[in-house]
Order: sequence, then structure tokens, then C-alpha cells
Amino acid sequence: MARIGIIGAGSWGIALAALLHKNGHEVTVWSVLASEVEQLRTKREYPDRLPGVKLPEDMLFTTDLQEAVEDKDALVMAVPSRFTRETARKMKPYVTEGQIVVNVSKGVEESTLMTLSQVIEQELPQARTAVLCGPSHAEEVSRGLPTTIVAGARKKAVAEYIQNLFMNEVFRVYISPDVLGMELGSALKNVVALAAGIADGLGCGDNTKAALITRGITEIARLGTAMGGKYETFCGLTGIGDLIVTCASMHSRNRRAGILIGQGRTMEEAMKEVNMVVEGVYSAKAAMALAQKYQVQLPIIEQVNAVLFEGKPAAEALRDLMLRDKKIEVSDLPWED
Repeated sequence: MARIGIIGAGSWGIALAALLHKNGHEVTVWSVLASEVEQLRTKREYPDRLPGVKLPEDMLFTTDLQEAVEDKDALVMAVPSRFTRETARKMKPYVTEGQIVVNVSKGVEESTLMTLSQVIEQELPQARTAVLCGPSHAEEVSRGLPTTIVAGARKKAVAEYIQNLFMNEVFRVYISPDVLGMELGSALKNVVALAAGIADGLGCGDNTKAALITRGITEIARLGTAMGGKYETFCGLTGIGDLIVTCASMHSRNRRAGILIGQGRTMEEAMKEVNMVVEGVYSAKAAMALAQKYQVQLPIIEQVNAVLFEGKPAAEALRDLMLRDKKIEVSDLPWED
């Protein structure tokens, strides 16, 4: 049995807390919101986000960050991406040398263009930082539906430790050393999922969805490999796998927000109606800044930015994508003479 602190009580943090408890671990969940902690303590459920999922009586909930961090074998960082640095900074006095911190949030910090594990490493240099990501909606994990995911760490022993913590008969965990590629795939797929949702809101069909998924992973891999990620990672669970589920499922808050935008809502209206963090909005600008830095083209992500932040009509953005200059799909394949 391990002692684990879950830092963040959103739907993903709670789903993983329930999974880890089922695996026999001692789990403490932290939230900055006293009202959230009180609801979880008294009702033992999260009816708004994970309806029907009952939480065990011996799962602990707290607003005391020191209680959630100290003397834990591993910490699961599950706060929204824009709060990762602030939360890690507050954790620093309580994190010990070599303590494992597993980031499960997705995004790129807009001000620094750092991935979230890089942010955590900067704020918590004494910790061993790792990531866990892949096609895994909290709603399905909390119900015990079969899921596959990847634990990433620079050292194999750390990845294997995380694999052993989380893996069970319905939650299969692979391991990978390509932390950068995993995080970029997980963050940028949210931006492409906004595009897929916008297309749905405009009334487009399956052909359009397939095109966005396929060309979307091409954009993600183009940027990711330029930054040092491995191409194979973008062909796997944290690349195309995560992109498929996020673009196709109504569990995806990014797709749902995109649908509303395609139907004519503004970005702010869509985010308010979804009533959950829409990480793709926060990653979109960072993705374009990275594209400029590494001199790569991201036409889908560029059009998403134009719709989100420049007021460009969604239908016009789609038209501009379709009327781009003629291209070869795979440029390095040989032609016959």
C-alpha cells in the first residue's frame, strides 16, 4: 500500500483518487475550495461531474496542502494547467527530496511556453517529476470502463513505480521515456478538439471529423518532433489515441465548447455554458507561439486561434482551411519517373 496525495479535486483528480483507493492505496485529496471539500466529505460523491460514483468513507479530503503532501509516497498533480505553477510553489516547503510528483493535467504555460512537467520541475527541483496521460475521460474511468494510458518519466524505475500504482484489470498502463512528446500530444489535442467541435457546430459530417483528426495529428507531430519529441509517441496512445477520443466524445469539454462556438457563441459564452475548464483555449495561443519559435506551420491551430481571439467567423475559418494552397500529403514519398 502506498500513501498518495491528490492535488486537485476536479473530475479527473477524483476519478484517479477512486481508482487508486480501489487498488488498495491510502488516498488524501486536496482542494483549495472549502465548499468542495465539505461536499466531498459529507456526500461522498461529485454529483455535478461524476454522477453515481460513490467515494469510500476512508478517503480523506482536506484544504490543508501540508496534510496532502507531507509523508506521501507519491503526489498526483491534478489542478487546471493555469494553476500548476502557483500550486507547485505552495507545495515546495512540504515536498521532500526524491518525492514522486505525477502530473495528470494537460497544457502549455502561455507565458513561458513550458510544458507542465517543466513548470513543476522548475518549482520543485527536489522532486522526481513524471506524467500520466492518454485517452481517458474521467467519466469512464470512474465507472471502471476499460482504459489504456501511459506513464512517462525519464527514469524507467519511476515510470514502472507509477505503472504499478495505477494499473489494474480495467486500467492498463504502458510506460515511456518521451515525457515531452507525451505532454505536447496531450496539450495540443485539446486545440484540435476545439476545431472538431466547431465543425460539428457548423453541421459538418464524419468526413470533416476524420480530416481534422488526421491532419490535426500531423500538425501536432510536426511541432512535437521539431521540439524534440519522438514521432512514435504521436502515433500512440498519447498522440492519435488521445486526439481521437477528445475529438469524438461528448465527454470532451473542448469538443463541447467548440460545438457551441460553431453554433455562434463567443469563446466566453461557450466556456461559461460548459462550466468546466476548457484547456484548449489556454493552449491555443501557446501553440502558435511555439509554432513561430520552431518555424512550423499549424494551419488548423492557426484558424482556431483566429476564431477564439480575433473574432473570425467559424465558417470563414473552415473555408480558408479548405482553400489553402495545394499540397502533397506525405512530402518525402518517391514518385515514379
